[in-house]
Amino acid sequence: MASKTQKNAKELQKQLFMKKKNSGLIMTEAEMKTADKFCENYKKFLNDAKTEREAVKASVEILKKCGFTAYDNKKKYKAGDKIYFVNRGKAIILAVIGKEGIEKGVNILAAHIDSPRLDLKQNPLYEDAEMAYFKTHYYGGIKKYQWTAIPLSLHGVIIRNDGKTVEVNIGEDENDPVFVVTDLLPHLAQEQMKRPANKIITGEELNVLIGSRPFKDDEESELVKLNIMNILFDKYGITEEDFISAELETVPAFKAKDVGFDRSLIGAYGQDDRVCAYTAMMATADLKNAPPKTVVTVLTDKEETGSDGNTGLQSSYLEYFIYNLAESFGKNGREVLSASKCLSADVNAGFDPTFGDVLEKKNSAFVGKGTVLTKFTGAGGKSGTNDSSAEFVGYVRQIFDKNKVIWQTGELGKVDLGGGGTVAKYIANLDVDTIDLGVPVLSMHAPFEITSKNDVYMTYKAFSAFIK
Repeated sequence: MASKTQKNAKELQKQLFMKKKNSGLIMTEAEMKTADKFCENYKKFLNDAKTEREAVKASVEILKKCGFTAYDNKKKYKAGDKIYFVNRGKAIILAVIGKEGIEKGVNILAAHIDSPRLDLKQNPLYEDAEMAYFKTHYYGGIKKYQWTAIPLSLHGVIIRNDGKTVEVNIGEDENDPVFVVTDLLPHLAQEQMKRPANKIITGEELNVLIGSRPFKDDEESELVKLNIMNILFDKYGITEEDFISAELETVPAFKAKDVGFDRSLIGAYGQDDRVCAYTAMMATADLKNAPPKTVVTVLTDKEETGSDGNTGLQSSYLEYFIYNLAESFGKNGREVLSASKCLSADVNAGFDPTFGDVLEKKNSAFVGKGTVLTKFTGAGGKSGTNDSSAEFVGYVRQIFDKNKVIWQTGELGKVDLGGGGTVAKYIANLDVDTIDLGVPVLSMHAPFEITSKNDVYMTYKAFSAFIK
């Protein structure tokens, strides 16, 4: 009798309990090889797209090869047409026209392509102790001390006084110089180490060392600065005043690398949120036939600073694009949005056992257990969150299970400790059913973030299932 009871208990547990296994125990060897191959192209994208401008440029190159053409709001489109629209060089929308009438809604994928970094101030160049530096203003949430004593590269654009645009990318080629924020040696850091962690390095101490040799003239002051400015004038034709109309970003000079003896992980800068941007874009680009509903995928800017500005999703450019698309089919844009559904593609915190005390293990995402469905973000009492409805969560999980997507749920830390923001609420505010989906990340917002190859591939697979 006891044996029968035990057997029934096991059967009931199998039937009733939720068990999320490591993807390595579920995926076939063939599927893991497919995941590894997919991630090789993803790593190349990470290396090519270290800023939002470069991400747009790299995306356009990929999309053109997949048959996408630039959007023309005067043109009539039909099922299967593939189009893209670039917003000011810093955000991009791509779409594939579906078979069903657009009035039945569109399927939206939304990720961001900006990442934490050090931006140059408008008047950045100075000399001190016969060394030249750039002053910076950090962008997004960072641990400032992580940005010292690592190789940095310089990316961006300069608009010269004559109106010419100069593109800058220094530090990525093996033969390029790199730059660095210096730190204090431990022998003299007794007072520094008494500072709280958020002030071990202050914002005004994030000064980038860029040179030390003087211009060969003993008569003038600031000769190192002059030498640097002379090099920049010879190479780019710029003067110091041209920094005023420049967007220059310093980012880690690391390349994306495999991590671990088993090469199961990826380490790279900017995986939040280019991991979701790439997987969402490729799920859309890989559509061979017209999907049932029109797919609209947006890779946006400014998420790390609140999604403000005309390239962030608090602006109206996505809404206007969908309105214009609806009008080209003689439909009402507001009604299209109300019938639409969205996966807000953003990462979540992966459970790190070294720092497990800040995470509630039962409701955390785990690296290697698949893509993460995040019902709500926000902070404290769910402040500033979309908090997706039960009906939409049910709709999405049915799609994933039907298509053998390995997925899990997650929250961003313990209730009174955690919280974070995504673009989900801005799309939901347009009357669109929305939920967050993405990859669990270790060392999020650090210069070198970690993801699982299996999770990256499952996120691509989830997006593909949702839009098909």
